[in-house]
Amino acid sequence: MSHQSYEEQKRFVVRGLILLGIITLVEVFVALLAKGHLGMEKWEGAMHYLYMLAMVSASLYKAYFIVFFFMHMAHEVRGLAMSVLMPTLLLVWAIIAFFQEGSSWGASREKIKEKNEQVVTPAAPKTGHLLVPSTTYKG
Repeated sequence: MSHQSYEEQKRFVVRGLILLGIITLVEVFVALLAKGHLGMEKWEGAMHYLYMLAMVSASLYKAYFIVFFFMHMAHEVRGLAMSVLMPTLLLVWAIIAFFQEGSSWGASREKIKEKNEQVVTPAAPKTGHLLVPSTTYKG
């Protein structure tokens, strides 16, 4: 790791913040376009998936940039960097699992709402013998 002067470090941080700011502004602009808030139609089909891929890619790049340069992982030995970054995969897995679980709960809740809204017609009364308590029995 080469040591930099204060001015070089300051210049690097400012450039990094400007880069992250520009990427964030592009993300917001693309999101507004994709959702139809800027006078265009809402993106559907292949454009929607392209939009989602672009948003995830930009977010991953920003996370990479922050971890490797602002948290100084780029200058650490490989073993230490991996011991910090590998558990992050578990976090990603947990987020995916929570979204899947929430989606399943949401689908179950919709089924329950549909069943609750169904109109049930009463069954026809049964004909036959009715058990009527006897008033003459004294036990």
